[in-house]
Amino acid sequence: MSQLDFNERDLRSLRIFCTVAQAGGFTAAEQRLNMSKASISRHIRDVEERLGVRLCERGPAGFKLTAAGIVALEMASNALKYLERIRTEIDSVRGVLSGTLSIGMVEHLITHDACKIPEALAELKRRAPDVQPEIIVMTFANLSQALRERRVEVAIRGMYVKDRMFNYGPLFVEVHRVYGALQPGQKSHSQVPLVYRPHPFVEQTLAQHGFERGPDAGGLETIALLAATGNYCGLLPEHYANLVAQRYAIEPLPDGPEFHNTICAITEASRPLTRRVELFLDILEELHSDQVGI
Repeated sequence: MSQLDFNERDLRSLRIFCTVAQAGGFTAAEQRLNMSKASISRHIRDVEERLGVRLCERGPAGFKLTAAGIVALEMASNALKYLERIRTEIDSVRGVLSGTLSIGMVEHLITHDACKIPEALAELKRRAPDVQPEIIVMTFANLSQALRERRVEVAIRGMYVKDRMFNYGPLFVEVHRVYGALQPGQKSHSQVPLVYRPHPFVEQTLAQHGFERGPDAGGLETIALLAATGNYCGLLPEHYANLVAQRYAIEPLPDGPEFHNTICAITEASRPLTRRVELFLDILEELHSDQVGI
């Protein structure tokens, strides 16, 4: 079987193919690449000829990856990421930290009094000015998946149940309660449906505390909005609910459950840590070291 030896032009064409595929077509990629459609098309044809397969369908019906194109996109994206890491890893050996630090976080952590993540990023910039943080906000479930797929290097979320695939660095504790709003004329909360989202505490509340499942929600903002109507209740972090309560009369249900959630900096156990990740974890630990009960 012949071996493919990629030259510099091939690598450039692969980068262009990945950009077009991620953008969803030639038109969307034109501005990102600052290239004409004709030039982009020529690079795509070069990659297809090099690999001996058609990677995408393009025409009046629009842009669509073929089965081979889907495989090529995944393999090329991973290969290009590793190539891009060569410089940062060499810099690391020389004692110079550089490159992108990918951090995934759940929403609204910054509103917690004990959260020192902005301070940690500022200190990281002071100690390693060539490291560029990339912050992505995701749900609990999506963060775990992103860690497994190595789309983020550090995930900052609750611990819940420990998974052997991950290492956990405790930062601070947030409290979750079920909140609702009294409608005019009501003297107490009636048993109203619990707004649902895929989350360990929500599942536990429904399974163990007799709540009826209410409408689905995409995040804390939606849960708070529905709870503020008085027609539903929702599980919210106490620090976030306190901010909402400044405008809307939501309050914790007196007989509702209470959960204590340890927010952690989480990394994949089998993935070697780069020096920039180690530095960021050390800074997080230093700044959150005064948290008791963790």
